[in-house]
Amino acid sequence: MSSGKNTTGWLVVLGSTISLIVSNGPILFFTFAVFLKPISEQLGWLRGTMSLAVTLGLVLGGVATPIAGILIDRWGIQKVTLAFITIFAASFSAISLTGTDPLGFIVLYAIAGFFAGGQAPLPYAKAISGWFEERRGLALGIAMAGVGIGLAVVPQVVRALLNAYDWRTTYLIVGGLTWLIAFPSVLFFVKDPPHSRVGAVALTGARAEGDDMSTAVRRKDFWLTLIASFLVVIAINGVIAHLVALLTDQGLPTAVSVKMLVAVGLSAIAGRLISGFLLDRFFAPHLAAIIFVIPLIGLAMLFGGVQAVPLVLLASICLGFGLGAEVDIIGFLVGRYFGLRRYGEIYGYIFAVFTIGSGLGPYLMGATFDATGTYKFALAVFCGLLVVSSILIAMMGPYRYPEKGAVNAP
Repeated sequence: MSSGKNTTGWLVVLGSTISLIVSNGPILFFTFAVFLKPISEQLGWLRGTMSLAVTLGLVLGGVATPIAGILIDRWGIQKVTLAFITIFAASFSAISLTGTDPLGFIVLYAIAGFFAGGQAPLPYAKAISGWFEERRGLALGIAMAGVGIGLAVVPQVVRALLNAYDWRTTYLIVGGLTWLIAFPSVLFFVKDPPHSRVGAVALTGARAEGDDMSTAVRRKDFWLTLIASFLVVIAINGVIAHLVALLTDQGLPTAVSVKMLVAVGLSAIAGRLISGFLLDRFFAPHLAAIIFVIPLIGLAMLFGGVQAVPLVLLASICLGFGLGAEVDIIGFLVGRYFGLRRYGEIYGYIFAVFTIGSGLGPYLMGATFDATGTYKFALAVFCGLLVVSSILIAMMGPYRYPEKGAVNAP
């Protein structure tokens, strides 16, 4: 069926967008930037030690992502995702049980991080790729904008809760809100694509085209996608996790610094919508190479120690735009280069490495600060990573599973 008449498909996009507002990124990762100083100051923990918690959580989320992908390929999107949402929400609330020992905080974050692997973009990207062919890039962009909305809204909710309650109660409330928002959205809107429907793309069964995992890993495009996305997310998420601390260290008020996360979130929404629109019209690797350079502008400005609010705002926008576009690009590239037959598993492994990079970046930022008292060395290294990632992604070849009439090659 045409995407314009694909009513069920657009409802899937709606449900995916709502659920992604409280996905692994906004809940597990982006709230960390707001929790970092209050917890470290109250309990006397080092920033590097606290960063290890979110790093381990994201690493285990990365380990869980391909497992979730395999389960989804076998049992369907809705059943598996609903189970992961429930356990993730409960385990995030359990962080409120942390004692005074940072080890307990790290372990609880690790548990929450593992189950966050199933409340990530993976199931929603697979569902949308199954319902859409002609406007797949746009549909993915709209849905993934939910993460940007979460980035803009969730940290503000956490800050308001911290002003009203302590951080333990805040963890408990945020976990509950995660389930109340995501579970009904998936239950009522995120439907598995049919096995057989005129014009629809089946994700399972003999009609689905695509590589299996053993074939995908033998192709250079798999490794270029994986490595480039890994380097980009180390740089961007490493800075975002410490953005509030970095800006307050430079003298900006906490309220202003937290509001910069709103700018990151809104620009992530813009990045997803704009990249989704452009992915249907331009050759994706070259578009990605350009987009991956945009956060470099923001990192360079932060390295220079800008303090003027308009310049800090511009730096935040550059970071958010790059982060927002990247998730769209990964989901789009997997479908065009490896097909849909084992989309969940292949995307799962790439997103697993992406998630590990999301955790590694904050740890490197925190460890650098603890060792040197400044973030400058980490910022310089991250600038280099963005340049390398742009070069790698531009080296990809023509699509192997193109849409008819779409731009297929450089």
